[in-house]
This record gives sequence, structure tokens and C-alpha cells, in this order.
Amino acid sequence: MTRPFILGLTGSIGMGKSAVAAMFQGLGVPVFDADKAVHELQGPGGALLGPIEEAFPGTTGPQGVDRQKLGAAVFGNDAELRRLEKIVHPAVAAMRAQFLKDMAHEPLVVFDIPLLFEKGGNAGVDAVLVVSAGPEAQRARVLARPGMTEEKFEKILGLQVPDAEKRQRADFVIDTGVSLAETRHAVQRLVHSILDKNS
Repeated sequence: MTRPFILGLTGSIGMGKSAVAAMFQGLGVPVFDADKAVHELQGPGGALLGPIEEAFPGTTGPQGVDRQKLGAAVFGNDAELRRLEKIVHPAVAAMRAQFLKDMAHEPLVVFDIPLLFEKGGNAGVDAVLVVSAGPEAQRARVLARPGMTEEKFEKILGLQVPDAEKRQRADFVIDTGVSLAETRHAVQRLVHSILDKNS
């Protein structure tokens, strides 16, 4: 059975991954967004509300998972975080498999996975694209987010594979420290080269 070429898209916090994912979509390339899948599973009426409530009582309600309460329950606690991941990861993997089935006729799809290297997701893709910008641009973007602090930022960075290592392990790197137009051109070139090679 032929299947699409699977490009894994990843990058550290504040590197412009969402903007690049949107550029792929703008070019007609289907994108599976792991974060969006999690939001759906944990949102109002989401499939994971029951199991999460059972494992972490008081963290869900009519609006879905209370992200702050759940965050407080698992942040900095490896055992609890693993418990949550055991609930969430298989459900996301099932959604991803369904997406791939639905997109079987497409030549190229993108898996947008924030923690691709951290969680070993690179094993399930044909190539990895890392989006990256300089540390100053990254820091400025992240600290501009509502509710973000220097301390939170440092903690998140500590959990992520360093950008330099991601770039080294990537098949492709797109620099988002340039203008949007330049980044868009880089995405277009990449799409064309993958399609040409796999046509």
C-alpha cells in the first residue's frame, strides 16, 4: 500500500512551529497537530475526561480539563506525569493513525509534534524538520506570552532537547529568525523538493 511521505515537524518553544505548520496547510499539505488532538481529547465532552478525572480527581469539569489544576498535579512530579502520559499518548496515537488512514491518498503529510525527539516520535516519520531561531528571538517571543515568566521559560527549556542538538538530528532545518516571506519560501522549496523526490 502506498502511503504519504510523513514529515515530522518540531522545534523548541517559541521557535515559530505553529506559523510554519500553518504555511504547510496554506500549501494544501495536511497537518496532524498533536497539541490540537490533546485539546480535543481533554476539551468539553472529550474522550479522556473520565480517565483523567479518575486518575486525578477534581481536575476536570463541564469545560473539560482544568489545565491549571492538572498542571499543578503533574508539574515537577515525574511519576504523575508518566501516569498522565499513559492516558493521553495512546489516544493521540490512535487519532494520528486515523488521520494517516484518511490521508492515504496524499503524497505528503506533516505530523506537528512539539516533543518529537523527547518522546521518540521521530521513529514514526520519514524525515524530521526542525524550526529554529536565535536564542534572543526565542526568548522575546516566549516571554511575550500571557502568564509566562523567566522561571517557567527556563523550566520548559530544561525539559526540551536543546535547539542545537535538534538541528543536528534534523533532516531539514528552517530558520524562523528571518522575515515571514523568507520562511514561507523555505517551506515552499522544501515541499517541492520532497514531492519531486517522491513522485
